Amino acid sequence: MTENIEVFKHNSIRIKSGCGNIYVDPFRLNEAPEDAAFVFITHDHYDHFSPEDIEKTAGKNTVLIVPEKMENKAEKLMGTVSRIVSVKPGAAYEADDLEFETVPMYNILKPFHPKSAHWCGYVLNVDGRRIYIAGDIDRIKEAKAVKCDIALIPAGGFYTMDAKQAAELVNAMKPSVAIPVHYGEIVGKPEDGRIFAEKVKAPVRAEIKIKF
Repeated sequence: MTENIEVFKHNSIRIKSGCGNIYVDPFRLNEAPEDAAFVFITHDHYDHFSPEDIEKTAGKNTVLIVPEKMENKAEKLMGTVSRIVSVKPGAAYEADDLEFETVPMYNILKPFHPKSAHWCGYVLNVDGRRIYIAGDIDRIKEAKAVKCDIALIPAGGFYTMDAKQAAELVNAMKPSVAIPVHYGEIVGKPEDGRIFAEKVKAPVRAEIKIKF
């Protein structure tokens, strides 16, 4: 179910799909594949919106999807990508052959990711599966309500949930598979993935995908 999903570092993700390669928050990539059909950005912090890494992924037909309040920052990449789609949280969209939904992305008691910024997590409808990339969140009610087959959830703590809190969230969501991200690079430790996996309860299956 997850053989088409790679987690490079932090929240940097590639999903291989029937409608092309999809990247989310590309960051500190070791190569420049220039093979993206779509690049999704959750928010404008440097470890999620990296123009240098977007350039490494982008080809002449790449569509860049960003939260609406990032549109001005994203425009600097118009020479790199073919077009930019700006989105709001809590809506459904279609870009070329890819259908996706946006989910609010914010912290509850931390100042790093305010709800007022209107940043976005994404639910991608890919080859018959719903894949949720949460972005930098706590255990917010909108995430708990997401219905998905695969959930990629931050587990590094400080800016987001820690591993135990992330496991509590996916245990409430009950996707088929939960993949921890956002640890071991800037925040969190490599063992956070193991802690997350130990706390995830059946019927959810935890998979460790991140590369160090």
